Order: sequence, then C-alpha cells, then structure tokens
Amino acid sequence: MKRLITMLALLAVLPLGLAACGEKQETLSSSAAKQPFTLLLDWFPNADHVGIYQALAKGYFAQAGLDVHVQVPANVADPLDLVAAGKVDAAVSYEPELLLARNRNLPLVSVAALVQQPLTSIISIGKHPVRTARQLRGKTVGYAGISYQQAYLQTILSHAGVPAHSVKEINVGANLVPALVSGRVNAILGGYWNYEAVQLAQRHLHPTVIRMNKVGVPSYDELVLVTRARLLEQHPDVMRRFVQALARGYESVRSDPAGAVANLVRMNPGMDHKLQLASVKATLPAFFPSQAGKPWGWQDPARWNAYGQWMLGHHLISNPNAVAQASTNELLAGQGI
Repeated sequence: MKRLITMLALLAVLPLGLAACGEKQETLSSSAAKQPFTLLLDWFPNADHVGIYQALAKGYFAQAGLDVHVQVPANVADPLDLVAAGKVDAAVSYEPELLLARNRNLPLVSVAALVQQPLTSIISIGKHPVRTARQLRGKTVGYAGISYQQAYLQTILSHAGVPAHSVKEINVGANLVPALVSGRVNAILGGYWNYEAVQLAQRHLHPTVIRMNKVGVPSYDELVLVTRARLLEQHPDVMRRFVQALARGYESVRSDPAGAVANLVRMNPGMDHKLQLASVKATLPAFFPSQAGKPWGWQDPARWNAYGQWMLGHHLISNPNAVAQASTNELLAGQGI
C-alpha cells in the first residue's frame, strides 16, 4: 500500500567544503545530524531509478548529511504539483511534463538529467514490423493518450512525408503492450526502448524499435530531477548535496551494474531481476552525457530550448517563459560559482 506523502521541514543547512577548480562539493560527515529530504518518484521503482537506490544502499546520501526518503506517487499526475506545493523536496519527472507544469506557472526547475536521451519509442513486433517511419502509412498506432506523444507522431509522419490521414491512431491508455501483443494495433508509440522493448525481447517477440530523436522529434532528457525554484534559491546547498550524492550513485552503477541491480531488487521485493538487469545495461549510456567532459546530470541548454520551441510550435504550451531557465546545471560537480 502506497505511503502517504508527508511534508518534511528543512533543517539548518550544513557547511559546505570547496573543492579544487571551483567545484562545489558537500562536506561528507556521517556523524552530523541528518537532514530529512523527500524524493517522489515518477512511477513505480524500476531500472531508471537504479542510481537512486544505489546511493541509498551505499550510504552516499547519509554521507552528504541527508536522510533521504524515496516515495512512490499515489497518482502519476501528482509529483510536480506536490513539489510546487512544498509537500516533497524533489521529484523525478520528464522534461515535457516540467515544461507543461511551468506553462501553468508552477515555479519549478530541473536541476539534473537522470536519463539524458529520449526513451519513448515506436515499437512493433510480428512478421511485418514497422522498421521505418515511412512504413507507418496504412498502419494502426496505439498511444497512451499523452498530448505531446500524439504530437510526436504528427512530427514523425510529417518528417517522413506520410499523410496523417493514412495512419489510424488509437488511445489505448496504459495498455500499450497488451494492445500490441494482441494484434489490436500494428505498433505502439509511448513504450520505452529500455523497458517495454526489453520485456518483449525477453518474451522472444523480437521487437523492432524506432527512437523518437531519430525520426524528426527534437532530442530531450527523458527523466529529470525537479525542485521548487524557492528551495533552489534559499537552500542551494541542500539540493547540491543531494544531486552530487545522486551522481555518485549513478557512477557506482556504471562501475558495477550487477551489484547495483542487486541492491535495487533487494530494496524493492518482487522485482524481476532478469528484466531489471537487462534494462539497466541497456540504459547505462543514457545515464551519462554524450558530450565529453560534462558531469553526470548535464542538461544541454540549446537542446532544452529547441525542444521547448517545438512544444510552443505545436501549441502544447503557450508561454515562452515556460522554456526560459527551465533547467540549470549550477548544482552539478564542477559547475556553479
């Protein structure tokens, strides 16, 4: 049974040490009183969150003076509203969802990218899979009823020169995989290449995957860490210590994926170990920036702007201020002043 979300007050801030080259780094002290910090996930725990649970298991949050509580949302639509209301300190969310929230004037900002590539994909199976966007002509595509994912399909079809009227769209809600496996649709848009596609592969259904950023949709960060602008302004050290401890968690995953998955499964009984391990291994490159020399969590400002302009152009958002300063790298290792 999902736990109720509780409001945790911020305690007095802990002193920070200053590392070489201007890097802001928390002073690690296991003896100091731990500051409560609540993180709300976007969905049930899964491979995308492996670095969070690794940081817990390895004690990185505690070493940063934080008593971190990870919670699962009772409703997947709630996390950003709860962050904005001050009922949790931070939440895992999605770049497009953050821009939609900021379009509603919620004072939120992304402080790190957990998954730095789009995971959303077009997935098909069977003897005649959809291998290219052009092959969507005449097909039935199931989607999850998310507005921006429907706009992805429109962008993909336009980019491929496929008339929109030649493709039938069906809102299948959360039943993407059942709709695909049953043959109700020829392909789905909304499944993740690192999760649903891995599940289908483990069922020997030989999925064919088309990634969004390969067929005309601007690239974006699939999963991001979001907090309130006010918390960021008043207590940047709190978020800095959290973000940099989380970075250590994901670096530890890169060093020992199998051990990290073992901790993930141990802390979340009932998980399919084989699925989580395969998913983590598939996702490893996406946990880290592709640009050389950039720290974990890096968010490319130009890419954020390009994706935001795409959302504006498709009338998914209407306020240009939703895009401006929606993300910051100030808390990442080696960044800030």
